[in-house]
Amino acid sequence: MNKIILLFDISERYGQSLMQGIVRYYKENGSALFCRMPLYYRESLGIKGILKFARDWGAQGIVGQLNNSRQVKKIAESGIQLILEDFHERFEDFPNITGGYFETGQMGAEYFVNKGFRHFAFYGFRNIVWSRERSDGFEHYLHERGFDVYNFEHEDLHETDLWFYKPSSLSKWLKSLPKPIAIMACDDMRAQHITEACKHASIRVPEDVIVLGVDNDELTCNLSDPPLSSINLDTEKGGYEAARLMDLMIQGKVKKPQNIMVMPTYIVTRQSTDITAAHDNDIAAALNYIHKNFENNINVSNVLIQVPISRRSLEKRFLHVTGTSVYQYIFKLRMQRFSQQLLESDRRISEIALDAGFTLTNNISRQFRQIYGCTPGEYRKKHLPRL
Repeated sequence: MNKIILLFDISERYGQSLMQGIVRYYKENGSALFCRMPLYYRESLGIKGILKFARDWGAQGIVGQLNNSRQVKKIAESGIQLILEDFHERFEDFPNITGGYFETGQMGAEYFVNKGFRHFAFYGFRNIVWSRERSDGFEHYLHERGFDVYNFEHEDLHETDLWFYKPSSLSKWLKSLPKPIAIMACDDMRAQHITEACKHASIRVPEDVIVLGVDNDELTCNLSDPPLSSINLDTEKGGYEAARLMDLMIQGKVKKPQNIMVMPTYIVTRQSTDITAAHDNDIAAALNYIHKNFENNINVSNVLIQVPISRRSLEKRFLHVTGTSVYQYIFKLRMQRFSQQLLESDRRISEIALDAGFTLTNNISRQFRQIYGCTPGEYRKKHLPRL
């Protein structure tokens, strides 16, 4: 029976989901004994103290957050296997629980562009890998399309002063930005900083500023006023794969372990982004109608009824604002909703397709493969390995 120390911050959804995935793997593939070590032990005991505890308990592996220092090698040299979360920077000598941070930033940027925005900003940290690479992906997507990005870089990840609840450099920055503007934050906690600072700066959300976070931590998202939209991550699967890797490492079946990648899956829209911002009023009306009705059997003709312009003018102006046709825009929203429901429901694929607005489900597998590179069933298996 494997004996594993878990050293995570479980005050937020990310750490909770990783732990759920780890526990689920062992429930399905043999048992293990876990010691959930409180995160403050890392500071109070140090590496030497953690190593002593691990030896006394007979631990075979540690999965979690350790400071990126030379002392970590002492644990590995003792024969204890390590899989470490890159909560500051990636480790070079050990497998990391890391993520598709660049892709997450790109997903957020695409989401904003599809809503018709022309002004964009990112709030995060340049000295932390998961924030920096999300910012890089966000900027790369927008720069390729000719847009600039305003940045606000915070210095302290573990701030103790509730500075964002009062006039501050953040609120001054928010006031200085052109409006309307779409702001992506590096995670949900920082996104909540934005909504709170906007309140004190008398900036309306979502009318003047829309805000998108990362992690889809429901508690944080719903504590925000208005509730936060957020990018959902495949975190539980990451925990599951980390446990599988640890199992193989303990058995000596893996000599050069690879990193565990936690990828973005879909965006959960809540009130903080529930608006479009096309400067063209007719296209803004069309976008609002589409976002509210795409799961129904609507088409281009239905959209035309909402705006007093010709079909040719609609298509031309819609392409200018969104970069795609009306039909393709509706199709993409439905496909995003379909992929989201594949992971949230165990219903039949054809039923989910109908709920997402697809009336002809015969071609759904072929269309899905063109976008995601696999069938809906394969996509579900990939992200939900227990199925």
